[in-house]
Amino acid sequence: MKFGIFYELQLPRPWVAGDELALYQNALSQMELADRLGYDHAWVVEHHFLEEYSHSPSPESFLAAASQRTKNIRLGHGILQLTTNHPARVAERVAVLDLLSNGRCEFGMGESASITELTPFGRDMETKKEVFEEAVQAIFPMFKDAGSEHHGKYFDIPLRNVVPKPVQKPHPPLWMACSQLPTIERAGRHGFGALGFQFVSADAAHAWVHAYYNAMTKRLHKLADYQINPNMALVSFFMCARTDEEARARADGATFFQFALRFYGASQNRQRPAPYTVNMWDEYVKWKRDNPEAQEAALRGGLIGSPETIRRKLKRFQSSHIDQVILLNQAGKNSHEHICESLELFGREVMPEFQNDPAQAEWKRGVMSGEIKLEEIDTEAFTDRYGKLAINVAPAKAAAG
Repeated sequence: MKFGIFYELQLPRPWVAGDELALYQNALSQMELADRLGYDHAWVVEHHFLEEYSHSPSPESFLAAASQRTKNIRLGHGILQLTTNHPARVAERVAVLDLLSNGRCEFGMGESASITELTPFGRDMETKKEVFEEAVQAIFPMFKDAGSEHHGKYFDIPLRNVVPKPVQKPHPPLWMACSQLPTIERAGRHGFGALGFQFVSADAAHAWVHAYYNAMTKRLHKLADYQINPNMALVSFFMCARTDEEARARADGATFFQFALRFYGASQNRQRPAPYTVNMWDEYVKWKRDNPEAQEAALRGGLIGSPETIRRKLKRFQSSHIDQVILLNQAGKNSHEHICESLELFGREVMPEFQNDPAQAEWKRGVMSGEIKLEEIDTEAFTDRYGKLAINVAPAKAAAG
């Protein structure tokens, strides 16, 4: 099993001068620490206009800086939005990061899930899947040692040679965001690694792992000429401390993260209110005051607890054949000090036990070669993204037109 760290670069209000500077510098320091401790991946999102939830519009810049302060950790776009970027610019950024990092780039792709992000770039919810798939078709010829052109419905690109080319051949490993569970099967069908959120039960993990690998081995439908990446990674809320009680006390950001997702998730097309009309942190504090039991229950989920508690939870992931667990530590107002202590404690006392797993490698080899036949499991019973410990909140107020 591999382990990654995950960054939305959250910054709850109130904001004062220097906050964004500290946010970015602390995150880079955390990546340096994770690199020294032997973590495998660092993932950074691309989002636009999402106040408090994500101040990360330019992951290529952040990861480029990280590439000069780290040596071994792989640097992942988790993800680049193919709907809000021109295909040539995506190919250029991926290649440059691969060169700067000496071949450590991971190329995650996604669509964006809200009209708040899509509309300013001339995109919409109805066509974003089509735009994504056409962008994939346009991008991968650009990595080859030749010129390429693309003439489609959404992009018209004359013959050009996109330079530079990436170090990794034919290209960095490919991933796809799976914010909704059915997209896990879609990622498998297209041959992409799946970047998803934690499953709510071992049975759900078992079902979706089977759906993913069956789609890849039996129903593969590549969108272009690229190398497939059979890998399932799950993002999980994370805080490790000496005791469960201390970990929960330090992990308030995990609940804020869930609150923000649910608060906006119920809005039509995940539209956000107009700028400066909602203070998300104040809304969260009110909800927490009125729902102390729900907040306490939410902190019992994820990988939040002592090394012993997290070790026990990780064994469930291991038995489900998950390839990578991505730890979401930078959330809400979690402190830099606690994030670093958490990474160190987990890195010393838990991670080494799970990192080298010959049984998982042999299982995957058997599945991909066809020696192991996986049962076709109906995933209809496993579409709950949140589970019984998850919080419930009212949707955001009236959104901007």
